[in-house]
Amino acid sequence: MNYAGHAEEIPARSGLELTPFRGLRYDPDRVGSLAAVTSPPYDVVVRPDGLLHLESADPHNIVRLILPQAGTPTARDEQAADTLRRWLADGVLAPDPEPGLYVYEQADGTILQRGLIGALRLPEPSAGVVLPHEDVIPHVIADRAALMRATSTNMEPLLLTYRGNGATSGATAVVERTTERAPLLSTTTEDGFRHRLWSVTDPADLAEIQSDLAHHQALIADGHHRWATYLRLRTEHPSPSPWDYGLVLLVDTVHYPLRVRAIHRLLPQLPVADALTALDGLFRVRHLRVPLPEALEALADSATAGNAFLLAGDGAFHLVDRPDPGLLARTIPADRPAAWRTLDATVLHATLLDHVWRIPEDSPAHVAYIHGTIATVEKAERDGGTAVLMHPVREEVVRDLARQGVTMPRKSTSFGPKPASGLVLRTLDL
Repeated sequence: MNYAGHAEEIPARSGLELTPFRGLRYDPDRVGSLAAVTSPPYDVVVRPDGLLHLESADPHNIVRLILPQAGTPTARDEQAADTLRRWLADGVLAPDPEPGLYVYEQADGTILQRGLIGALRLPEPSAGVVLPHEDVIPHVIADRAALMRATSTNMEPLLLTYRGNGATSGATAVVERTTERAPLLSTTTEDGFRHRLWSVTDPADLAEIQSDLAHHQALIADGHHRWATYLRLRTEHPSPSPWDYGLVLLVDTVHYPLRVRAIHRLLPQLPVADALTALDGLFRVRHLRVPLPEALEALADSATAGNAFLLAGDGAFHLVDRPDPGLLARTIPADRPAAWRTLDATVLHATLLDHVWRIPEDSPAHVAYIHGTIATVEKAERDGGTAVLMHPVREEVVRDLARQGVTMPRKSTSFGPKPASGLVLRTLDL
């Protein structure tokens, strides 16, 4: 059976089809603990420190599959495929006995998030069923596609959101009823989040989910590169095939609002002194001799009045705001909505990176994207580079631009909490 999810009112049968699948899951008797084999999503792992920490947590940590380490890209992909085959043969990972959707819960005492994990039929981009909101980096898509080809596995669900109608029936009702049962697994990761997972296999429950989701439209909250990878791989395999589907987590943000945070930039080859010198006369720069929390408060205050950034890496913080209007007029494309032209990420990429600092944003050696503020500052200080700390964009701005078909600059937002990697995988060979 196929099941769908979709967020603004659209015709029935043109929405998402969220389909049951036989999840691959760790056998808890064959690993140290479920918490020790999980990982943040591949693009959130801070390398090399976070990677080494995860690898040492348990020899079967999922990071060995999502971020394999070898001398060449081909060798990395082959290593991941060999590791996956070995874990399957040894029973470290095993498929569930029957297909189902999965209810997934994350909670840390301040936030509770519940959603549905399933295999989503991939709609045509032109259908407007799944709305991206960020640009993507071609080499990352190529890297993820090669890994998925080698392993024939969706190892990490991307995060989609939709806005339900607040009803007490349908998908939300199934989710809430399901969480009253004993879970398939429960674990608490070192970041303090408790993770619980249930399977939904009853035909009546699956039908109720389908009926509720059929008219909704979804926004990609996290996982644009994996989504683009799914679409690329679908074109490589004649339909129908398992490649017509991709692994997702679908969350109703009416019931479970997500947190929206910024993704920061690390410019390892640009010293802070050089960055500040280039800004002279183009932006206002204020030097802050305060701790990081106070510097972030100053950034938030300044962001209410316009574009603002916090530079770090030399032991201090530098608040950069009030860009010269003439500079913005010369560097930012005028053929986009005002909401796009005034985004901090737009000003950063179109004005600062391209024209002021002249940094090639497509080069991993020149620009890294890091989610944590502390990690970004620490790496900048170690590398002698510049950390550019960003202020988050409001969710309604993201959704409004996505509905207009306007994509934001890459890595503009970080929605969360993000699903932990390693709790359930989808193999395309079952």
